[in-house]
Amino acid sequence: MSTPDGDPNVVEGEIVDDTPTAALTIPSPPLPDPDYSEGGVPSFDFVRDKIEGRYTTSLGATDVAGLGTENTAEALDKQIADRDQAAKDRLAEIRRSMRGE
Repeated sequence: MSTPDGDPNVVEGEIVDDTPTAALTIPSPPLPDPDYSEGGVPSFDFVRDKIEGRYTTSLGATDVAGLGTENTAEALDKQIADRDQAAKDRLAEIRRSMRGE
């Protein structure tokens, strides 16, 4: 099929409006957020979960920072050194017992 001016490389076509019809675009009412009432008041569970999350985050931040605990870097280094020394002493004791001393 060619155009009226006779060019076989040009194909005529119909321009179709690509906007949906009114029957397909029925607006649905927005679903209410499950954590809030129709009046916009948050549920008790939502508030409790939010408070617990903030509390847990603050505890974790305190532990990471080392505040409020006796686990300073020096105390942890001493604990590691004491544990290593105890392991060496125990190994030496086991070796002595195996030799029959």
